[in-house]
Amino acid sequence: MFESVQGLLDEHDAIQAQLGDPAVYADQKLARKLGRRSAQLNGIVEAYHAWHGLQDDLAAAKEMAAEDPEFAAEVPELEAALDTAAAKLRRLLIPRDPDDARNVILEVKGGEGGDEAALFAADLLRMYTRYAESRGWKTEMISANESDLGGYKDVQVAIKGTSNDPAEGVYARLKFEGGVHRVQRVPVTESQGRIHTSAAGVLVLPEVDEPEELEINQNDLKIDVYRSSGPGGQSVNTTDSAVRITHLPTGIVVAMQNEKSQLQNREAGMRVLRARILAHQQEQIDAENSAQRKSQIRTMDRSERIRTYNYPENRIADHRTGYKAYNLDQVMNGDLEPVIQSAIELDEQARLDAIGD
Repeated sequence: MFESVQGLLDEHDAIQAQLGDPAVYADQKLARKLGRRSAQLNGIVEAYHAWHGLQDDLAAAKEMAAEDPEFAAEVPELEAALDTAAAKLRRLLIPRDPDDARNVILEVKGGEGGDEAALFAADLLRMYTRYAESRGWKTEMISANESDLGGYKDVQVAIKGTSNDPAEGVYARLKFEGGVHRVQRVPVTESQGRIHTSAAGVLVLPEVDEPEELEINQNDLKIDVYRSSGPGGQSVNTTDSAVRITHLPTGIVVAMQNEKSQLQNREAGMRVLRARILAHQQEQIDAENSAQRKSQIRTMDRSERIRTYNYPENRIADHRTGYKAYNLDQVMNGDLEPVIQSAIELDEQARLDAIGD
């Protein structure tokens, strides 16, 4: 059982030796890569030693059970503990998404429902921001297109984590949030008190750490500049500061106009473009790999309805996992962990089942 662990133990020892060499830190990119892999392997190493130690304890207890009743009494407890430790180690050995440790660019876009959908998009952004704060993550507004009533027609925010452990990575926690989020409530614009249904789309993109990590040929880019529109400072509508970048090989288009400077908008646009291209490449890999390697519930597509937020009943329901709770007010204030955990557990179980097939 767990024969593959030895190779991971050897890899862990080799990485620790490398991290102990000061020369490694002259290459910060390499140091970060080694640090992330070390953090991922640490949990496996600890879980393996715990499981192996319990195996030895159980064997010793069984050997002494015939002579000492106290050891015999310990056997059932040790067997239960060993089963738990084995299950934990088995889950840690599930192949991880290569992007789990990455930070993310999260996009929220108002869908059907006009102003109410834009207001709901703003509520979702607040929910994710509060959740990020609860985990000690940092958020940075990249771009926002506000509606007349103060919501968002579309908004992009970067979320940055603090851990090298892929299991605690921002993308690992948020990647299942992509899709259509449906809200049922009485809009502020509704004078008759009728409940309306509207929706907002969420897209979660793993962010590229360094520009050099994803090389983009400048000849593959078509860059247009134009005048910004909407509310803003003196430069809005007076200078060609807005930027639209088209990546010709994939057809991916990014438009940015929040900053007053054309250069700043271009830099922000390239940041989002890299994230979208990275996501596009991973989608191609998922499509080429077997179903065993592909997540069962992860989606980059805004077209899949994943969750309903029912305000009159204070109810939240996830349509993929079956999760349901009546604490919507708390969830919208950032208490999102149980909902996210239900998606993570379902995906882990699907991956375990695939390994066993």
